[in-house]
Amino acid sequence: MQASSRRRWALVLVFVTPALWTLNSLVARRAPGLIEPYSLALLRWLFAGLAFAFGARAELWTQRAELLRDWKRHLVLGALGMCFCGAWVYLGGRSTTVLNISLIYALSPVLIAAASAWWLKESLTRAQLAGIALALAGVLHVVLKGQWADLATVQWVAGDAWIAGATLSWTGYSLLLKKWHSPLSASARLAAISLSGVLVLLPFAASEWLDSSVAAMSPEGFGLALFAAVLPGYAAYLAYSVMQHELGAAQVSVSLYLGPLYAAVLGWMLLGEALHLYHGLGLLLVLPGIYLVTRGR
Repeated sequence: MQASSRRRWALVLVFVTPALWTLNSLVARRAPGLIEPYSLALLRWLFAGLAFAFGARAELWTQRAELLRDWKRHLVLGALGMCFCGAWVYLGGRSTTVLNISLIYALSPVLIAAASAWWLKESLTRAQLAGIALALAGVLHVVLKGQWADLATVQWVAGDAWIAGATLSWTGYSLLLKKWHSPLSASARLAAISLSGVLVLLPFAASEWLDSSVAAMSPEGFGLALFAAVLPGYAAYLAYSVMQHELGAAQVSVSLYLGPLYAAVLGWMLLGEALHLYHGLGLLLVLPGIYLVTRGR
C-alpha cells in the first residue's frame, strides 16, 4: 500500500477507533457485580492476545528471537496499556462519577501532545496546537453539558486517583509504543504486548479469585470480557497502532475527544437518552480541532 493510501486509511480510523473504545464504557457500567476489575481486564486481553497471536502466528515464530530480545519492553507496555489503564478505570468507576472520569481523561491528549513535542520531538504547528485547544473545549462543553460554571463545583473523590493513574498509564503507553521501534507488524507486536499484560494482571486477578467475599466472575461477566476483547480490545488497539505509525502520537491522541460524543449517540440509540444542543455545539468544536491537528503540513 502506498504512503498516501496508508495515511488516508489512518485518517478514517481516527473517526472509527473512538467509537470502538466507547463500547468499553458500556462494559464498565455493566460489570459491577458480574465480574471483578482485574479478572475482566485479564480475560479481555487473554482473548484479544490470542486473536492477535493467531493472525500473526507465522511471523511470531519467525521473529521469536526478536520477541525474546524485547521481552522487557513488551512487559512494560503490557503493564501500562492492558493492566493499569484497563483495570484501574473499572476500579475508579466504582466510587467516582462519569463527569469526573471524562474530565480527567480529557487531559490525556494534552499530556501526549506535550510529551510528544518534548520527548519524541514531534513538532506541532500553531494550527495543530490551536486544534488541540479547540477539541479540548468541545469535549469539555459536552462533559459539562454546556454549564461551564459547574467546573468550579466538581467534587473529587478517592476513585479519581485510579482514573488519574489510568490516564497517566495510557499516556506512557502511547509514548513508548511510538518511541520503541519494532520490526514486528502491528498484530504481532500487539500479541506480545497483550499476553505480557496478561502476565502482569495474573497475580491481581488471582487475589480476586481467592477472595471469598466477592464473586470474581459470572457467566454474564465472562460474556462481557469476550465482548470487550473483540471490539474495544482487539479492533481498537490494532487501529490505534496503525494510526500511531502513520500519524504520530500527538495527532492520534486528539481523536479521543470524539469519545464523549459517540457515547452520547450510543446512549441515544441503545438507552433512549436524549441528545441536546450542547452535544451539537461540542461537535462543532471537536471536528474542526481534529481537522487542524491531523491535516498535512
